[in-house]
Amino acid sequence: MQQKLNLYNTLTRKKEEFEPLHAPLVGMYVCGPTVYGEPHLGHARSAVTFDVLYRYLKYQGYKVRYVRNITDVGHLENDADEGEDKIQKRAKLEHLEPMEVVNHYTNIYHNEMQKLNVLQPDIEPRASGHIIEQIALIQEILDNGLAYVVNGSVYFDVLAYNKDRKYGKLSGRNIEDLIGNTRTLEGQDEKRAPFDFALWKKASPSHIMRWPSPWSDGFPGWHLECSAMSRKYLGTSFDIHGGGLDLMFPHHECEIAQNQASCDHSDGARYWVHNNMITVNGQKMGKSLGNFINLSELFSGNHEMLEQAYSPMTIRFFILQAHYRSTLDFSNEALQAARKGYTKLMNGLRVLKKLEYPKDATAVEPDAKLNEELQKLAQDCFRGLNDDLNTAKTIASLFNLLKKINSLHLGQIKMEQLSRGTFDLMRDTFQELVLHVLGLQEESIGDMDEVLNLVLGFYKEAKEQKAYDKVDTIRAELKKQGIAIKDMKTGIDWAYEE
Repeated sequence: MQQKLNLYNTLTRKKEEFEPLHAPLVGMYVCGPTVYGEPHLGHARSAVTFDVLYRYLKYQGYKVRYVRNITDVGHLENDADEGEDKIQKRAKLEHLEPMEVVNHYTNIYHNEMQKLNVLQPDIEPRASGHIIEQIALIQEILDNGLAYVVNGSVYFDVLAYNKDRKYGKLSGRNIEDLIGNTRTLEGQDEKRAPFDFALWKKASPSHIMRWPSPWSDGFPGWHLECSAMSRKYLGTSFDIHGGGLDLMFPHHECEIAQNQASCDHSDGARYWVHNNMITVNGQKMGKSLGNFINLSELFSGNHEMLEQAYSPMTIRFFILQAHYRSTLDFSNEALQAARKGYTKLMNGLRVLKKLEYPKDATAVEPDAKLNEELQKLAQDCFRGLNDDLNTAKTIASLFNLLKKINSLHLGQIKMEQLSRGTFDLMRDTFQELVLHVLGLQEESIGDMDEVLNLVLGFYKEAKEQKAYDKVDTIRAELKKQGIAIKDMKTGIDWAYEE
């Protein structure tokens, strides 16, 4: 019997068995992109991580409502409460309306996610479309005495909140540390304390993106949007909140404080799940550090750090080959290894399509020891996923299962040695996990099947005529296209070059 899914909960700092509030319903909220530039490899890691969690929950029979937001207002430079809005800054540079920038980069994000086979969320709310809900949430916090108004801006009062609750419960930080480490910011004198954060900012005369509110014409704070939208679509208490580790503080910490300070008095999510960062030579990859690679550059190979182009499925496999809570270091060598691993799994799918359980196999007594071994290998494929979504372990288990699949294909194991149930378990486990949980899919190489069959016919003819120069030429040319010819006892076949 399969064990249940366990997830590492940042809030409790331990792995916990996943128990939904209202099974079989599951509510999951994930912080989406701030759409002021093209998505990069760091964005892909978060999207792929929570895509696999979404897929696996559905595979387990849960009915999931997956909400992933689009931040299109209120996210200021350096995640501060002062400075320029990231989207407005881009709009000025490109002489566009801010919403032109939003639509342009949202469309690019969607296109790149589609290439990575990331499923669309069930709901994808925009912050700019939920200003009313954000104003209502601010008013609740003000009514509870945990925020204050200064010059048309509204700030969260961390010290007042901390009298009865714990600001820092998610990140492990405490007020004393924050007092000692908080930088002085422009406009800081508006705040009662340096670690207070904006719920609403009064717009300067030059600020384009603004909305009317009881306090001023302005815009909501970045942290507020997720609290407002998660509770609108998932309720005041829901199951999972996900995002990158860099969002844990201050963004998610502030979300919890806002949730608690409103009339809801809950943390929002019960399980707070964070994926770790992509690094380059040990340093976080990101726009602010200038060491990021856009997904479009990865797919085209057009970047100084890249030795070649890498396909979307290679990138997806690269992300999945490490546990989501570990750092993942970028290198061309790692991406090339990922391409080989991905092609092995695709070849396994091709082989499985050709394997059929013979009708007369039931007349032969199955090999009990072999069947037990294969059943254990199939069950092992789920152990990694159930152990805090460890896709690296699951991929290793799939490779172990693939060895047996290849042995069947090559005739080293006879199909008659397996029971029908074992064969079905092996086939279904491999196909379902690779295609529908890990989300890996065969990438098109064009309308090649007919061409390859024709070429293999020429290859067979050349072998029969002992025209070995032609044999070598055909092999070499196909190898350039990533195709390997397989000479087998049962005939001639092809596979992706590994």
